[in-house]
Amino acid sequence: MTNTESSGLNKRYLLVVLASTLIFPALSVLTECLVNKIQPLSFTLVGKWFIFYAVGFRLLLAGVMQIMNPVFTAKEIFHIQDTSSYAIVRELGFANLCFGLIGILSLFLPQWRIVSAFGSGLYYGIAALNHFIKRPTGANEMVALVSDIFVFVVLLVYIIKMF
Repeated sequence: MTNTESSGLNKRYLLVVLASTLIFPALSVLTECLVNKIQPLSFTLVGKWFIFYAVGFRLLLAGVMQIMNPVFTAKEIFHIQDTSSYAIVRELGFANLCFGLIGILSLFLPQWRIVSAFGSGLYYGIAALNHFIKRPTGANEMVALVSDIFVFVVLLVYIIKMF
């Protein structure tokens, strides 16, 4: 496989992306609304759980995976076969781990949410732009592009709503 050949969709990757950006946040918002009898639904509540999962859970998990096993990101997302790229992927993993921890901690430190939304929103937006400019060559890279755009837009709206 060369750097420009596409690869098949990794279903586990798609499931993690869907769960962390849509399913888990929605279930958590619904659960909190039902348990605390919250009405009407607030964007603060949605942001709380979206940041926890789409930033915290997803980036923490990505970071751990990139540090422990850089092969998937190198080969399946960026289509790089050269094993010397693994050191760079691990560095990316350290950044994802840090952003993810901030997102996780924001559940317990609400004042961190805006900082998490800003930093990780910028990160997701630039990553999406990079995927777009590069032009996705595989299904996994397309999932990364679409989900990065989605997370960027939700976090941007959150930031705007909070100011």
